[in-house]
Amino acid sequence: MDTECAGRRLNPRITDTDWLVLRGMRSAIARLAADVGGSGQRAVDFGCGAQPYRPIFTAHGIDYRGADFSGAEVRIEADGRIALPDASVDLVLSFQVLEHVRDVGRYLSEARRILRRGGWLLLSTHGTWLYHPHPEDHRRWTRAGLLGELAQQGFAVGACIPVLGPLAWTTLVRLTCEYHACRRIPVLGPPLAAALALLMNTRGLLEERLTPAWVRDDNACVYVTLSRAGGSGP
Repeated sequence: MDTECAGRRLNPRITDTDWLVLRGMRSAIARLAADVGGSGQRAVDFGCGAQPYRPIFTAHGIDYRGADFSGAEVRIEADGRIALPDASVDLVLSFQVLEHVRDVGRYLSEARRILRRGGWLLLSTHGTWLYHPHPEDHRRWTRAGLLGELAQQGFAVGACIPVLGPLAWTTLVRLTCEYHACRRIPVLGPPLAAALALLMNTRGLLEERLTPAWVRDDNACVYVTLSRAGGSGP
């Protein structure tokens, strides 16, 4: 597990290019975790990577287990199947994974398979973002498209929190490009990039506060959703 990466995602710095979106995601994830978390519940993080949000769930007494192709408590097979029995967990977590999955239907049906009836899927993915293959990058969602996809796979969506509207998002894109250009400058590049991030993130924070909810709701950078298993999917 990359503990440095996990720590930065959980506690981003204002000098990071993605500070705005990461702080918003943490807030949304923590809010929804408090709604569904309970001592003794079993959660599986489907495609966990560095497991940055583990502390949020263990703080609620949840039995958190990461699932990935390697380096995690639970193995994901090459065909995408999780090495767990049917209806064996209370909560499936999926953070910034769905856009990287080739077969979204298979991924979501596997999440539903391991959930007990009435269990929860807490999922985040991109509405808008730069291309970022890890190792692949396949899609982005509108709010309606994501909610429709979840419903089609048998999930009843109870909450959808938008993170970062278009004013702040475009500032983040400019920051990302300019930040990496600055980093190439010898000696002065890193401190210049950090100063730029501080300035642009402060601007983006103000822009986010000025963005009306009706604009942000349908034009978000990230959507954090909470859904209950047991609908009439395929």
